[in-house]
Parts: sequence; C-alpha cells; structure tokens
Amino acid sequence: MAIEIKVPAAGESITSANIAKWYKGNGETVKKGDKLVSLETDKVSNELEAEADGVLTITVGEGEEVGIGTVIGSLETNGDEPAPAPKVEAPKKEAEPGAAVDIVVPAAGESITSANVAQWRKKDGEFVEKGEILVTLETDKVSNELESPIAGILKVQVPEGEEVNIGTVIATVQPGSASAATPDAKPTPEPAEKKAAPAPAPKETAATSRPKPLSVVSTPPAKESGPSEVKEGRTTRRKMSMLRRKIATHLVNAQHTAAILTTFNEVDMTAIMGLRKQVQEDFVKKHGVKLGFMSFFVKAVTQALKDVPSINGRIEGNEVVENHFYDIGVAIGTEKGLIVPVLRDCDQKSFATVEQDILDYAEKGRSGNISMEDLTGGVFTISNGGVYGSLLSTPILNPPQSGILGMHTIQQRPIAVNGKVEIRPMMYLALSYDHRLVDGKEAVTFLIRIKDALENPHRMLLEL
Repeated sequence: MAIEIKVPAAGESITSANIAKWYKGNGETVKKGDKLVSLETDKVSNELEAEADGVLTITVGEGEEVGIGTVIGSLETNGDEPAPAPKVEAPKKEAEPGAAVDIVVPAAGESITSANVAQWRKKDGEFVEKGEILVTLETDKVSNELESPIAGILKVQVPEGEEVNIGTVIATVQPGSASAATPDAKPTPEPAEKKAAPAPAPKETAATSRPKPLSVVSTPPAKESGPSEVKEGRTTRRKMSMLRRKIATHLVNAQHTAAILTTFNEVDMTAIMGLRKQVQEDFVKKHGVKLGFMSFFVKAVTQALKDVPSINGRIEGNEVVENHFYDIGVAIGTEKGLIVPVLRDCDQKSFATVEQDILDYAEKGRSGNISMEDLTGGVFTISNGGVYGSLLSTPILNPPQSGILGMHTIQQRPIAVNGKVEIRPMMYLALSYDHRLVDGKEAVTFLIRIKDALENPHRMLLEL
C-alpha cells in the first residue's frame, strides 16, 4: 500500500511551500519517524516524517515550489518495488567514478525560486582545486558562493548575467589534472539573445559531490558589468540585479495594494542631544556601544504602537490581523540596495541592546552575512533618510505592514519657544500609513505620541 506524502496546510493564508531538502533518497528504505523532507514557506520551515516503514518514491525534487496539498512523494509500505520512474529524482548516493560532477544552483529557502549568475571566479576549461570558489550567485536578497566539490576541469554552461531556476546545472567539473586544462582558458561564454538559459535540472549528483548549500559570504558584491552590459552610443544597457528587481516589484506592489497616505510633524531634538552628550561616556564604558538616535526612535515607536494599536496590524483579505508583539524593521542602506532587518521584541529590550542589534545588522548587511530570518516578520518600519541629507520625504509602506516612519536630517532652525525665537536642532518626521486600516486621527495621534516621547525622553524611559 502506498502512503501519499503531501504538503500540509501551514495557516496564515500560506498557499505554497518550497521543497528545501530531501533527507532520504529516491527508492531508499525508511523507518517510521525518519525525517523525509524539509519544507519552507515565506514565514516558517517544517519537516515531514515517515508515517510508516516503507520505500520512498520522490515525485517533486528539491527547489520546486508547490501548492498546499500537493503530493510530493509516497511510501510503499508492503516492501514491494516503488512505482516506476518518478518525475524527478532525488540525489543519488554516489557519483560514478570518473563522471563529471554537476554544479547545481541549490535551494536557498524562503520561497526563493531563482538566482543570478553574478560572476564566475574561474574560467571555462580551467583546472580547479577542490574547495576553490567557482561562482558567485545572487538572489533577490543576498549573495552566495559555490565551491568546487572535486578537483578537475571546469566546464561553464551558463554565462554571467543569466538568471536561472533553483536546481539548474550551471557547470560541470570533470575529474582530471591541471595538465588536461585548456591552454589559455577562455572567459566564460557571453549570453546570446536567442540562446535560452538551460532548463531547470533538479536532478543532482551524490550528496558527497554536490556543491555546498547556499550560504551568505563576506566578499564584495560582484560588479554589474561584463557580458550582460551593452554600450549603445551614449548609453549603456545592463540587466537589473535581482535585488533591484525585487525592490522595484515590492515598491510597485505596495502602491497598488494599499491606500498610502502620509502625515508630517517635526521634533525638537534638543533634549535627546543633551541627554546623549551627558551620558555618552558612561554609556559606552558600561555597554560597549554608543548611544545613538535610532534607539530613541525605536523605543518611541514601540510606545506609540502600544498607544495606537490599530497601526500594529495588517489587512488579510476581509480580515484585520492585530499584532501583540513589537518587532521593528530598521532600513539600512548597503552597496547592493536597501535591506530592512528586524529588531525583535523591542518592548523588552534596553537602549543598549537595541543599539548593539543595529550595529550587528549593519555589519552583517555590509559583509553580506544577513540571513532570511533577519529580514522577515516586522510589524512596523523606520527609515532614516537623514543620514543621506534628506530634509523631507514620503516613505513607502513595507507590506503587509500598515505604517512606516521616515526620519530626516537635523537642521538648526528658528522656532518660537515660550514667545521667543530660538535656534533649535529640528527634524521633520513623516508617517506613511495604510488608510484602509488607519484613520487620519489615529495616524496623527501616533505621530504626536512619537514627537512627545522624543522631546521628553525621561518620560519615555518611564513608558509614560
């Protein structure tokens, strides 16, 4: 009797999952309770176990995205041979001696279905040692490198600049010595307009000869130039990076799916600047980090979310989902584009912990070590255009969130204080919000709460 292995429902309106990894091979005998497969959705990961002893048949390979309820394999529990050749095979146990080893784009999780061949580190026909870096891949969030699983001659099949699906064979390494390498190895082939990228090939070599799973590395980003760049008179045409395409799609979708409205105010930074100057030395001695402005804004936003809970929610279909936690995203600019890592449980963190988290994320963003988990799950976002000199802007929502706060540059401006004109360090604040869920009164109240907390930081420390 065959037991179907299906993708289970994951709740939260999740409609699909990615086959991240098969722990057992096609045709392999498994025991009840053995881990069979790891599934990843855009929110969570989970593993399926064998319901009984039997022989595993895989029908959907690693890297494929399938709908909830899809049959991805089966268990033959009577000990008979499994059904004939499945649609997609899982990795075999061993590669044949002397056979070329495929270099495959491995699954990257978080529903990522494709990657861009950013830069070949070795040339076509060149001899490579085991463990040498062969290629840099870019997904819509991070950069990754693949190493050579064996020593041999590299045969490149997909040139730089091409976007390919997870599971695609982009090269092979033929076992051999340096003497067999092609003299004056040529650069990797240029993409031809009429030549399509190789079709996805979920079939992989043995686990011992597969490239390492995608892992974010700390190398400089590959330049967007080379084979994918075409000069046309006084212009240059090049493909958008995956990250830039992702940002573009994300921002356009935000405009199309929410009724975005922005309200403005300004905050007098005198009290915060004075407090920082007064305690900075002692703060650094005790905590090892500087007391910056961002921790004040994170704590002010957290308090405002408690006071105006409608902004700490989102719309899903005809329902409103209200969050009872305070995970705040902080936008950080990198060489590749904007990333928004999330500070978890900000209501439970001290100013020092918030500052340390921000420093850690900034370093991970610069080095490329940011993980998918770091970028997901926020309920509200803070964007600081002021570090670039922005005086005023209207930030765009980060769906499905219902609010985003824009910080701006601090300017010395004349303002009226108790009937007198004084020069004060002033900052414009902008709150963009989803007007479908948040009314104007609530948005203005929220922004004033933030203003009051920043201008009276001692009250914020007491959560007043």
